[in-house]
Amino acid sequence: MNRFITTLFLLFVATLCLNACTTTDQGEKQTIDMKGKKVLVAYFSWSGNTREVAQYIALKTGADEFEIIREKAYPTEYNACAEDAKAEKEAGERPAIKGKVENMAQYDVVFVCVPVWWYTAPMPVFTFLEQYDLSGKTVIPFCTAYSGPSSTLDDIVSATPQSNHLDGICIVTKEMGGKDMDKKHGEIDKWLTEIGL
Repeated sequence: MNRFITTLFLLFVATLCLNACTTTDQGEKQTIDMKGKKVLVAYFSWSGNTREVAQYIALKTGADEFEIIREKAYPTEYNACAEDAKAEKEAGERPAIKGKVENMAQYDVVFVCVPVWWYTAPMPVFTFLEQYDLSGKTVIPFCTAYSGPSSTLDDIVSATPQSNHLDGICIVTKEMGGKDMDKKHGEIDKWLTEIGL
């Protein structure tokens, strides 16, 4: 009987150890070796918050930049823009955007930087993602938000299923126009270090 209890105890301890090891492995952040990698920071920005952060990331990583701009400009007034964006999302639209990335094939890493609009990325971002073959590239999602990322980071990952992905980040701010984004640089630096940049 004692041998049976001892065996059960040892099996229990082994199970705990195995679970602990598994959790640790899954909890590790994926990183990338940036040596020799060509990087693009693609971003959409309406108020200026995401633009300021995207340009900071480009500066820190030596990346090229591409701004995603809807061909028909959004209204400059907040409520009108919000209504326009909501209707676009509900209809599942893919609005036309201006310009194209020259030679997307040259990039190994693509940051996709967006604001959170109606719990996801603005629809022009999906137009952008669907225009290019990003298979095999490393896509890194990033968002700015008033309260949190909602499904935005996951939606960018879902929109690029053939890509590799690193953990994204959401920068929360109550300001508009990029006003307090310089205060977020330390948070961004820590994140970039954690993913190996």
